[in-house]
Amino acid sequence: MQKIVYTQDNLQLLNRSFLFGDSVWVSFFIRNGQIIMAEESYFFLMASMRKMRLNIPLTYTLEFFQELFQNEVLSKGVQNGIVQLMAYRIQDEKPLSKSETAFFFEIEESEDILDIKSNIELDLIKEINVNANLLSNIRVHSAENIYAQIYAKENDLDDVIFLNPNKKIARSIFGNLLFLQDNVIKIPKQTEGAYISPLMENFVTFIHKNKLAEIEEAEIIAFESQKAEEILRISDEKGVHSVSKIRNKTFENTRFSEMVQKWAENFI
Repeated sequence: MQKIVYTQDNLQLLNRSFLFGDSVWVSFFIRNGQIIMAEESYFFLMASMRKMRLNIPLTYTLEFFQELFQNEVLSKGVQNGIVQLMAYRIQDEKPLSKSETAFFFEIEESEDILDIKSNIELDLIKEINVNANLLSNIRVHSAENIYAQIYAKENDLDDVIFLNPNKKIARSIFGNLLFLQDNVIKIPKQTEGAYISPLMENFVTFIHKNKLAEIEEAEIIAFESQKAEEILRISDEKGVHSVSKIRNKTFENTRFSEMVQKWAENFI
């Protein structure tokens, strides 16, 4: 397994991402030696940069990034992996609104990103919550995520469930949660603090088009996590995982496994 790191401007130490977290993260997906969902990821990158008021160079086209990944990733033999791309504001003498933008990305080869990787254990975290505003839906610097990762490690958890200030389920540290009960998949609304996720949106669209289940964006109280029959975590950063346990409740993964398998086959 090789790891590739690419920097557009040699990533100076004193950059605004390092100093202030002035950056956005977006994932691109490599599967079987090809870029998949490239348009969805690209448009999410553009939307995230606009929300952070980052200047978007005219060179940042879909074709530019496709060619870049072809030359820097695919040509080096990477078959499967997630490109973690960070766009950030350069530390220069210009006003923030005029500062130039650069990017960095890294990718490490992995297994098929459309396979369910493993089972994970979660729990609620109550000491802190996450907001539900314009910037809550994109991947930016989050002190809450850092705190929660340490909390999860100390409590032998793989991830935690964040609530928003209204005590509704928002997301996990790394991605979004999907709750299956009967024939309905409930997903926290983006207005509740859920991430915008090209990977999850592609999966949900596939489920809807093929009538595999009913999709419901909802305000979900914490107790509903205990009522679900199956729970799936989809993370643009980590991939797809089944949730096997929350507190004392264990969950199956049969139906979600079947859905994910059909979704993956759709890309062949």
